[in-house]
Amino acid sequence: MALAAMFCVQLGLALSVHLFDQLGPLGTAWLRLAWGGALLLVLVRPRPSDFTRKDLLASVLLGAATAGLMILFMYAVARIPLGTASALEFLGPLAVAMYAGRGGRRVWALLAAIGVVLLTEPWHGAIDPVGAGFALAAAVCWAAYILLTQRVGDRVTGLSGLAVSMPVAGLVATLAAGPFELGNVTWPLLLTGLALAVLHPVVPFSLEFLALRRLTTTAFGTLMCLEPAVALVIGMTALGQIPGPASAVGVMCVVVAGIGATRTDARAAPPTGDRGRAAERIEAVPPA
Repeated sequence: MALAAMFCVQLGLALSVHLFDQLGPLGTAWLRLAWGGALLLVLVRPRPSDFTRKDLLASVLLGAATAGLMILFMYAVARIPLGTASALEFLGPLAVAMYAGRGGRRVWALLAAIGVVLLTEPWHGAIDPVGAGFALAAAVCWAAYILLTQRVGDRVTGLSGLAVSMPVAGLVATLAAGPFELGNVTWPLLLTGLALAVLHPVVPFSLEFLALRRLTTTAFGTLMCLEPAVALVIGMTALGQIPGPASAVGVMCVVVAGIGATRTDARAAPPTGDRGRAAERIEAVPPA
């Protein structure tokens, strides 16, 4: 189930690229977030009694981080290959894991740094610097998302926190895209956006939630570290993005660094409550 969730996420991202000509990266991110938020709100139907004031605030901030993560990553994949963007984005949760870890952090940080150098190939100027900047900004949002998700997941039971944060993300994306993209939306695009929202985030969130009931947090976190490699494969098969040798090795360095950092300091057992997608991916990170 965890592997199926990863493939759903990356396939959803790859298919979203085909909407860029009609909606652009911002409009594409908005359509997915708006539908995803609406679906989760209807399916989960969170109750106000599930939240304290601080929990509700954390859920709102989580939604804002989710919107930033999705929008910035869409801008990144519009300029650089999916596998490269995913590996650079993964530096966010990797940095959080290494910061919280007890040992071996320098080794994994060095390996991740080598991976970034190989991915960007500064000696060739082979990567779009703006695209890389968007991916790194998405990494910062992902790091914030992890910490906020652990806060919400530790305190709010079930999927209620997710059912609040995702509609907030959809609202933030609507406010950002409204002046530019709403006039370009057609009924076929709305239906396409609904299908993409089911593919990601609705189905992956559900699969990961079920997988976490059957796997240890360390095993699940290790599996999730494979996502940049999955993105590389999806990019090759769905988008025809064939990486060079240096880029392929760079992705592998980031994957190995993620696995090492995750297994160095994993949480012994998940606390009660739902997990957001990114926080479960790096279960090595204890609550901030």
